[in-house]
Amino acid sequence: MDQHEHIENDEKYHGLTVNSGVKQQPVVNPYLKPRKRRPLPTSGELVEGILKGDITTLSRAVTLVESLSADHQTIAQEVIEKCLPYSGNSRRIGITGVPGAGKSTSIDVFGLHVLKDGGKLAVLAIDPSSERTKGSILGDKTRMERLAVHPSAFIRPSPSAGSLGGVARKTRETIVLCEAAGYNNIFVETVGVGQSETAVHSMVDFFLLIQLAGTGDELQGIKRGIMEMADGIVINKADGDNVDRARLAQAQFRSALHLFPPTQSGWFPEVLCYSGYYGLGIEEVWEMIDRYFKFVKENGYFDRKRQEQARYWMFETIDEQLRRNFYTNPEVKQMLFEKEARVLNNQQSSFTAARDVLDFYFNRENK
Repeated sequence: MDQHEHIENDEKYHGLTVNSGVKQQPVVNPYLKPRKRRPLPTSGELVEGILKGDITTLSRAVTLVESLSADHQTIAQEVIEKCLPYSGNSRRIGITGVPGAGKSTSIDVFGLHVLKDGGKLAVLAIDPSSERTKGSILGDKTRMERLAVHPSAFIRPSPSAGSLGGVARKTRETIVLCEAAGYNNIFVETVGVGQSETAVHSMVDFFLLIQLAGTGDELQGIKRGIMEMADGIVINKADGDNVDRARLAQAQFRSALHLFPPTQSGWFPEVLCYSGYYGLGIEEVWEMIDRYFKFVKENGYFDRKRQEQARYWMFETIDEQLRRNFYTNPEVKQMLFEKEARVLNNQQSSFTAARDVLDFYFNRENK
C-alpha cells in the first residue's frame, strides 16, 4: 500500500472510507506580482531633498547611514559631506535617566514646548536591543503621542544592536542630516543609564539627567559617573503625594553636586522638579537650558566643546575602522580560530596568542 494512502481504506475495513483531503494550497499568492525594488537614489538627489526639508528623503538618507552595506555607506558618506556646510545651527540636547523615569513622556512635553515658539524638532531615540535576538521594539513613538503627529517634529528610533560606538557614530551623522534639513532643535534619548551615556554626551551641547524620587536611587545616582556629565538634573513625577519626596531628592542631589569638581564649562548644574505627565514645571526646566546656552556661548565654551567633539569622533571613527578591518580579514579570522583552540586547550596563554595574531596582522600590513 502507498504510504500516502489511508490504511483505513483497505478492503478488510468494510464500510469505512477516508477521503484523501484537500490538496495543500501554495503559501504564496500565485497572482501576486513581485514588487520592483526602487533604485538607490544618488547622493545629489538625497541632498536636494534634505535641504528642502523633505521628511521622506531624510528618512531614506538616515536608513542608508544605518545600513551595513558598503554601497549604502558610500552614498551615505557622500550625502553627509555635502550636508556638512549646512549643519551646526541647532541646539543638541541629550536626555537620559533610569528606565521608567519618564524620558519619552518628558520629551513629548518638552518638544511641544519648544515647537510652541516655532522651529523644528528632531528626536533621535537609541532603542535597546535584545542581546539574544538582536531585535528592538522601536516603540518610542507610542509614548510620544502628540509629538509623533506634529508636522514640525521628526522622530527616529534606532536599535542599539552592535557596538554602542557604532550606533552613536550613526546617531551623530544623523544629527548632521537633520540640521541640514532645517531642524534647529535635536533631542537624543539614550537607552538608559549605562555605557551609551558617554557616547551621547560626546555629541550634544546640553546633557539632561532625569531622576525619580523615593526609589532608593539617590545614592546610586551619586556614586555613578553619570552625574559628572549632567549639565542639569530634573526630578520627574513631582505631583500629588510625591511632591515632598521630590523636594527631598532635589535637596539631596544639590548637596551631592557640591562634592564634584567644577565643570569645564564653569556652569554649576541646577536641580529642578517637574511633572512630565501633568506638564508642571516645564517652563522652569527650559529656562534653565536657555540660561546654560547663554552662559557657555558668552564664555566661549560652546564652540570649544563642538571642536573637541569633532576631534573625538575623528579618532573614534579611526578606531572603529581599524577594528573592522582587523576582524574581517580572512587570514586573521583563520588565525584567530586556530589560536582560540590552542588557548582553550591550555596549549598557549591568552596574551601570547593575542600577541602572535597582532604581530601577524601588522607584519602583513607592512608588506
